[in-house]
Amino acid sequence: MGTMVEIQNLRKTFGPIVAVDGVSFTVEKGEVLGFLGPNGAGKSTTMKMITGFLTPTSGTVRICGHNIEDQPIEAKKRIGYLPEGAPAYQDMTPASFLTFIGEMRGYHGATLKRTISETVEKVNLQSVLNQSIETLSKGFKRRVGLAQAILHDPDVLIMDEPTDGLDPNQKHEVRTLIRAMAQEKAIILSTHILEEVHAVCSRAMIIANGKVVSDGTPAELEGKAPTHNTVLVTIAGVDPLVAQHQLMTVKGVKKIEEQGRDGDLVQFRMYPDDGQWILPDIGRYAREQGWEIRELYPDRGQLDEVFRLLTTPKQTIS
Repeated sequence: MGTMVEIQNLRKTFGPIVAVDGVSFTVEKGEVLGFLGPNGAGKSTTMKMITGFLTPTSGTVRICGHNIEDQPIEAKKRIGYLPEGAPAYQDMTPASFLTFIGEMRGYHGATLKRTISETVEKVNLQSVLNQSIETLSKGFKRRVGLAQAILHDPDVLIMDEPTDGLDPNQKHEVRTLIRAMAQEKAIILSTHILEEVHAVCSRAMIIANGKVVSDGTPAELEGKAPTHNTVLVTIAGVDPLVAQHQLMTVKGVKKIEEQGRDGDLVQFRMYPDDGQWILPDIGRYAREQGWEIRELYPDRGQLDEVFRLLTTPKQTIS
């Protein structure tokens, strides 16, 4: 696919504060990288260095082969950037602001008008095109910021909280747009919305205290959760203690936790030995016992669970 973004040993200090500490990664064409981390982890600082907004204390950034410090114009031509908060000139309208951005990007005349029209349609700005930006809702301001980021059809798209402030329908529209653009671009987006990782990202990276603590597909990250491949089973009309004792005899079951009771219902969470797939064996055993099973389903593990374990002090995960 080709490497579009190459980061090597990126470091940024502000006096005694180390905001980013030796971050290295690459992003290929066709990848959507979700950049995750708690507030103050170094996400926005890293994105600002990638785009050339901040100068690294040390380390290198290459965009499509161009060093962001040595060849800033060539590198920045290939970047679309939606900063945190989607800043824009508040006294301008979206139409005048996008015209200004387009001219800065080298568009003029009919090409400029066509480019703006196509971009406005992509992000659904038609209804507020001639309204001053300062009067727009947070969601529309975010859309204006997204429009300026994609106006020149960049090879690399970097977005800091792209769906912040959008309602569910608007989030769906933006995510659909990101997926549509992803095949031809390298996209990096930061988000606090973990469902967004599943919705649009092919890869997720967690950063904490300025360092990368995990990097993989969303499924690989979920696999690090303590509940990965556990099975939840709800049974009616059994003695909970007896049922729990019997279920422990199922092959591959390492541990069982009772999750709660409701009338004659009891729910158990069953932990597998070494993460193995135990659902079929549990279902078969329950049928052999003649139990009335109300629920039986696997838990793949939750990203928020992994996120907490990786970013909370004094907790580790294998």
